[in-house]
Amino acid sequence: MKKDIAFDPVTGVMVAIVPDDTVTTTEGQPGWLVYLINDNDFPLENVIVSSNGYGTNAEGEAIRTSTLRHVLPEVQPCAAVPIEPIDPALFHLNNQYWVSYYVNKQVFDKKFIFVPDSIVPENLTPIVLLLGQLGILHN
Repeated sequence: MKKDIAFDPVTGVMVAIVPDDTVTTTEGQPGWLVYLINDNDFPLENVIVSSNGYGTNAEGEAIRTSTLRHVLPEVQPCAAVPIEPIDPALFHLNNQYWVSYYVNKQVFDKKFIFVPDSIVPENLTPIVLLLGQLGILHN
């Protein structure tokens, strides 16, 4: 039963959205990449990242993007792994990344939600595990 599972807090796992010149949008503009960061001294095993966007358009109609799922057998300690590109046209939505993984047969999961219009140049900060590259970090 769910009540019998111990859900310990997630620590040392983050999601970052970083501008990347190697990715281009459909309009030919520079794109952004989403990274999963493991800042722990142990690997993450059987990682699943589920991503989607949701919100409303200018007319108030509900918008929901398709859900993408990514499976990573292992994420090494103190490492950053690219997950997917993200188009700036989606930055006005809530962009959710639900990360689930195992550490020593214990399951962990956490939702990382980038709220509308939080992915802007004014919020860029250096990300140590990406060699100081600037990005938006959610932990």
